Amino acid sequence: MKSNKIKNWHKEVWDYTIGGYQVLKKWLSYREKKLLGHGLIIDEVRYVTEMSRRIYSLVQLESNLDANYRKVVKETY
Repeated sequence: MKSNKIKNWHKEVWDYTIGGYQVLKKWLSYREKKLLGHGLIIDEVRYVTEMSRRIYSLVQLESNLDANYRKVVKETY
């Protein structure tokens, strides 16, 4: 049986956390072959690929978002 792997994620994307959880690692952990008895279906592969792209965009925007937030806070208070 053929095995597919998702690889070559940017470290920042793989390590990205929300609420203390690694987003991609957590999402994939609920879809383990051992748990479900099958690998990812194509829709799940597409979804996690799209999710990783969104996370990459957030990582790229992070410094600008932080700077903008600090500016708004400074001008508001």
